[in-house]
Amino acid sequence: MLGVAFFDIRPFSKGIFTARNRNNYRLTFFDHRLTPHTAASAKGHEVVCAFVNDTLDAAVIGGLHEIGVGLIALRCAGYNNVDLAACDKYGVNVVHVPAYSPSSVAEHGVALMLALNRHITRAHARVRDGNFSLDGLIGFEMHGKTVGLIGTGRIGKCAARILAGFGCRILAYDTRQDEELVNSVGVSYTDLDTVFRESDIISLHVPLLPTTHHLISADAISKMKRGVMLINTSRGGLVNTRALIRGLKSGQVGSAGLDVYEEEDAYFFEDFSDTIITDDVLARLLTFNNVLITSHQAFLTKEALEGIAETTMNNIREYEQGKRGKALTNGICGKCS
Repeated sequence: MLGVAFFDIRPFSKGIFTARNRNNYRLTFFDHRLTPHTAASAKGHEVVCAFVNDTLDAAVIGGLHEIGVGLIALRCAGYNNVDLAACDKYGVNVVHVPAYSPSSVAEHGVALMLALNRHITRAHARVRDGNFSLDGLIGFEMHGKTVGLIGTGRIGKCAARILAGFGCRILAYDTRQDEELVNSVGVSYTDLDTVFRESDIISLHVPLLPTTHHLISADAISKMKRGVMLINTSRGGLVNTRALIRGLKSGQVGSAGLDVYEEEDAYFFEDFSDTIITDDVLARLLTFNNVLITSHQAFLTKEALEGIAETTMNNIREYEQGKRGKALTNGICGKCS
């Protein structure tokens, strides 16, 4: 019986994966993350199922190979945390979930826009405290505003369609233009500097790569419209957080909605309510009343969780049937055999 070791698995996911275990794999759920110190937990399993903040560097890959793991099944789209060269070296296969209800992430990004714009969290806190004043809660109409989408893949495309419904003017930057978006939604593709210069709201929908790391830098922020709203539901490393803080302090950035953070693996998905936040950058971000942070929850819908589980279990089934490397439908490790 094929053994699958799940790392960093939350209670809300265990039942969903168990319900989709149609091939009766031996599932083991670990609350702890995959690190060089915990990799040995996977002993006796042929498959490791990992998430966004698990460590999959060369040391971990080598250790997994030594104990007989042949497949890393990521239950997420991104794989920037995986040393693919090490996977090639040790012949460890890697699969991911390239698409899982992109509407879930796009809708969360738009929810952040609306909550920031109309000061929903501040208004709610006031009313709960018996304060019904409207002072300081003025927002703006989304209709007619310019939204810049950086990345128009599956999620960016969904965001474009939602924002078009608000009557927004939509600018986009991507290495590949989607003609359907141009024709059906009226998206205008342009260069990155134009997106920065003309957008009232900028939303990020690109993967974290060496070329996109700190895409939002001090220089980029200086090119933006003063008072711009920045939304990031993609990867924390896209934004230079210290530069963002300087932009917020100066007023160059009017507000920010962040579902991801550069150093999120130290905090996100855990309860630190009874301790001190020792990350000075994160602590500083939390002091701004025009910053809204959620804990990497944009994917967290019933539909997305079910889609992730379904694709992950199908990926494992293909491996069990003998497919390897990029012969796997969602394989991302080309040399594995």
